[in-house]
Amino acid sequence: MIGVDEALERIKQHAKPRASQMIRAADALGSVLATDIKSDIDSPPHDKALMDGYAVVASDIKSGVELSILEEVTAGDVPTLPVVSGTATRIMTGAPLPDGADAVVMVERTELVDSDETTVRINADKADLGQNIMPRGESVRTGDVVLLAGRLIRPIEMGVLAECGATEVSTYPKPSVAILSTGNELVAPETRPQAGQIRNSNGPMLEALVQRTGSKAVHLGVGRDERDELERLVRRGLEEDVLVLSGGVSAGVLDLVPEVLAANGVEQVFHKVHLKPGKPVWFGIKKDSRGDRLVFGLPGNPVASLVCFELFVRPALASLAGQAFGSIERSTARLATTHSPYSDRPTYFPARLFELDGQLQVEPLAWKGSADLRTLADANCLALFPPSDSAFAPGDAIEVYLL
Repeated sequence: MIGVDEALERIKQHAKPRASQMIRAADALGSVLATDIKSDIDSPPHDKALMDGYAVVASDIKSGVELSILEEVTAGDVPTLPVVSGTATRIMTGAPLPDGADAVVMVERTELVDSDETTVRINADKADLGQNIMPRGESVRTGDVVLLAGRLIRPIEMGVLAECGATEVSTYPKPSVAILSTGNELVAPETRPQAGQIRNSNGPMLEALVQRTGSKAVHLGVGRDERDELERLVRRGLEEDVLVLSGGVSAGVLDLVPEVLAANGVEQVFHKVHLKPGKPVWFGIKKDSRGDRLVFGLPGNPVASLVCFELFVRPALASLAGQAFGSIERSTARLATTHSPYSDRPTYFPARLFELDGQLQVEPLAWKGSADLRTLADANCLALFPPSDSAFAPGDAIEVYLL
């Protein structure tokens, strides 16, 4: 049995990004860039006004000075007359600055002198050079790298791509993940369980966890504890980048998953990790010319299944998609109450993280074990308690993993 850190290191060795592909920038949201993006223009493409007002010669400006209005320029227009001493151009936010102007006085500091709007009075003591002006190329110059390879494309990056004329981009494909729940006891959520049956909660939960990473979830349904059916479903699952199974990885008579995986060319990398819940977790790979197919066998109890997904599957999916391989977000908090887990394994305990008097505190919930999904629904974190045969006291520093 290995520790969590060693398990993560072994997964990392096999979770490599797939070959990049060119896609439309419009379809790139949530993907990761495989190459740098350079701008094909200066931005802004001209000196532009940052406020509505008057483009002027800064040295003209003193309180009460009156200037002749040459023309009005709005965003999208092009000035036709240069500004010289004694003149001004009425200008709108975003409009190109006319030649000769080196400052913009905001409209609130001005007033029109005559009814035909040919003269403006300036009610400002002075204007600084460059006041209320954004120079050409201030944000980006032609040829500048604006987005580095490895950047996750969010809505902000979508805007940057558009500004720089990048209509097609090279990205890493989002991984596809087959989800297979195993067990004779499982029935669909819409079915009322009979004696000895339970509803399949792992399948929908794991699919949602996969979708939340931006990966594609492929639903394979429930596999009965029968070799032929498991063989068929496993073969189908191995067509995807990742196969995630829940159940069938312990040591019972019907725990057939490791056997079936081996028969389909999947090599075991590890089986069992020193943690609670989730000790039976299994990981293996199937060699493929497109890159290793990753296979995770998660425990059947839903809380253990979620813990193992967050600890092991999530960082693997991030790496396959071109992001950094890393665990879920973590922090440190002070224990709010006495807690006595008494375990010889590190325990990831459902808990509630909150702030009190400016300090993060964590309160373990009344969790009843790996099958207690209901209590997990009230958790916003997992509190990590190291192996201990004594109680943890209020105020102890506890590492928490945010859900």
